[in-house]
Formats: sequence, C-alpha cells, structure tokens
Amino acid sequence: MHEVGGWLQERLPALLGEHKVPGAAVAVSLDGQVVEHAAGVLSTATGVEATTDSLFQVGSITKVWTATLIMQLVDEGLLDLDAPVRRYLPEFRLADETAAAAITTRQLLSHTAGFEGDLFTDTGRGDDCVEKYVATLADTAQLFAPGEMFSYNNAGFCVLGRIVEVLRGKAYDDCLRQHLFTPLGLTHAAADPYEAILHRAAVGHIQPAPDADPRPAPVWALVRSNAPAGAMLAMSPRDLLTFAGMHLAGGVAPDGTVVLSTGSAAAMRLPQVTVPDVALMGNAWGLGWELFDWSGRTVIGHDGGTIGQSAFLRVVPDRNLAIALLTNGGNPVAVYAEIYRHLLRELADIEMPAIRTPPAEPAPIDARRYLGTYASEVADLTVTQDADGRLWLEQTPKGILAEIGERSEHLELVPLHGDTFVQAQPRMGLHISHVFVGDDGDGHALYLHSGRATRRVS
Repeated sequence: MHEVGGWLQERLPALLGEHKVPGAAVAVSLDGQVVEHAAGVLSTATGVEATTDSLFQVGSITKVWTATLIMQLVDEGLLDLDAPVRRYLPEFRLADETAAAAITTRQLLSHTAGFEGDLFTDTGRGDDCVEKYVATLADTAQLFAPGEMFSYNNAGFCVLGRIVEVLRGKAYDDCLRQHLFTPLGLTHAAADPYEAILHRAAVGHIQPAPDADPRPAPVWALVRSNAPAGAMLAMSPRDLLTFAGMHLAGGVAPDGTVVLSTGSAAAMRLPQVTVPDVALMGNAWGLGWELFDWSGRTVIGHDGGTIGQSAFLRVVPDRNLAIALLTNGGNPVAVYAEIYRHLLRELADIEMPAIRTPPAEPAPIDARRYLGTYASEVADLTVTQDADGRLWLEQTPKGILAEIGERSEHLELVPLHGDTFVQAQPRMGLHISHVFVGDDGDGHALYLHSGRATRRVS
C-alpha cells in the first residue's frame, strides 16, 4: 500500500490538471488498511484546498445506502421484498393501475419496476417532501411490465425512501443518521446541506461550453424530495469506505456493531437482472449494487452524479478491496479510468475494460430497425439517417429538463456491434452508449436504451 500512496500523491494532482477537475479526494482500503489523498480546490471561487476529510456529494451511490436501510427492515421482519409495495404504501399510484398494484420492493431495488424514472419534482424542503413526491407519481407512465427488464429508475428509489420513512416513523435523512451514520461511527458525513456546511464541503462545477474552464454551479444540491435516490448525501472518501467495509465484513461495523445481517449483505450483491450493453454501468444489478464482471471476477459498486459533482465506488469482495473517488467537476471519467485501472491491476490483478470509443471505420448498417421517435417525460429522442448513411440522434428536452435550460442536441450515433451504438461526441470524457432493444412487431426496435429505456412512439 505504500507504493499505492506514493503513486496517488504524485499522479492525482497531475490528472486533475489534465482533465480540468477542480478538486478530488480518493481513498483505498485493502484488508482494512486505508490510504487516502486529495488535491485541487473545493471551489474555484474561494480557493479552499481539498483535503482527505472534505465532503463531496456521492450522488446515486446513495441508492446503496437506501437499499441497506431497506434490508435492515427485512432483517427485522418488518418488510417482505416480494410483497406488493402497496402492503406498506397503500396510497402508491401510477398511471397503470395493474402495474402499481403488482410492483414489489425487490423490483424497485433492482430497477425493474418499469415506470418512468427520471423525475425530479421539487415538493419542498419539509420532512413531508418524499411523501408528497410519491403522490406526484400517480400520472407516471409504465414503460414495460414489472420485472420484465432493467431501466434505471431514480423515482423508484424515492418510493423506497418513503417505505423506510413509513416503517421507521421518521424522515429519510433521520433514518440515515440513526441507522447508518451512528452505528458505523461516521464523523465526516452529512445527510443535508445544514450538516455539510459544518465541514469542508466541495462545491460542484459546471462548464458553459465543452472547452471552457469549470465554474462553481449556481446551487449546491438537487431537490430534497429526491434524497433517497441521491440528491444531497455528502461525505469523505474514508467514510464511504467505512460503509463499503461494513458490506465486505458481512454487515458488521468496525467496532463490531451488527448493522446488517450476513444474509442480507450477501443478498444485496446477488444478480437480479442483466443490464443492456451500456457504457460505465455494470453487467447486472443486485439489490442496490451494480455488478461488474471484470477479468472473470465480481466487482460491485455504484457511481453518482449531482450538479457538477461525480463519485465512483468499486469494491472487490474476494480481495477485501474498496476504492472511492469523489470529484467536483471537469472530466471526472478520465480521472476515474486511470486511477481505477492502475489500482485494480496492482492490488487485485484485475484488468478494467477500456473506456469505450467509436470505431475508426464503422461497418455499414441497415438502419430501418432504429429510425423513429422515442419519448419519455423528460425528452424526445428522434433517430434519423442522412444521405451518407450516418445515424443521428436529436435529443429534445422537455418537462423539468426544459425548465432548467437544457438544450436540444444533435448527436451522431456510430455503430459498435449488433444493436449497440456510441455517441461520436464525448460528454465528460465518455462516449455514451445507446442500445436498441426489443421489437414492436413490425421489425422496429421498441426501446432506445442508454441505461434508461425510452419507448418508441412513432
């Protein structure tokens, strides 16, 4: 681990400079021994230096924390994963009544519930905001039958957060503090901005143009109603590794406190559904955890993104290894790729797959299966082909994305293999993948999938 510490100390500052990342902190735990480093600044406006005890938002890594709160309820006999959600939330409604009555907690945990998921409705900052949010789902469309396939669902984790609130009789963030922060002995973690401000807290940075320098985001956090999905949880990399270490130890905290049963900790990383071939996501999903098959080994983890902050967590159970990287802007994917590739190779003999790029000479395609319009509550996606045979994706934001100023994009899709395409233009260093899935009965793809399934409408 001494060599790892030396490499991080030398390489991390250089990587941040190369990829316009204002600041970052990273921690590595191997058999309980921790090495951590930080570099850069928490805000370019203040120049406050990033330190190893600085708090960064972890975004959707929060979903694994929400899943852990759910599994604690299972351990206590208060919740059955395979019972309908309505056993615990009788008021749960969707546009499709049959689906709403059938959806289970297990399906919410594994992103297989099938309803629209990228919904970020602001229902205020009160302790009733998650309850109010769940009520707004009554008109939400069903994409596919519950359990049929994977489609990443933020809204589903807000429903899970509400289940936790109802069965615990307290607000979601209080559940985080009482049932996870305290038994884990965390000292640098915050469930909301009021706690975060007591620490050295990172500010997210955005770029007004792809080549522009990052500048502080105008707001610190997403809306509180989405807290169970990843709106505002923040912590140091070491505290994040304490949480991961509890899972590696079969649910036991560093001081011996049983936070989760051994059975539930193991169940959370059992595959529940395979994931389409999209970039940066795992091959399968468990109960909250992403599951990666790298070098024939199982790696578990999750990523997170909020307003100008990105977080990465990877855990290798058979090596007792966990790595956390927290960043606040720029091109974090390139930093993630180099750090994790090096550390996984050196510490676990795992070769991480290369970040996907478009082929130099893509094969010609018959695009008839793909052409058309696919729509969700937040965007219309229209696929066309030009006279040269190139495929194009027109993304037109609507709803909340249009309200916050997201602009339409005209993106080239380059064939990779089969029904998988990648964007020619990278975003934050990543050529996003799109997979055409299913059949509408007339030889056309039924969904355009980029981690979220968007259904064909014409």
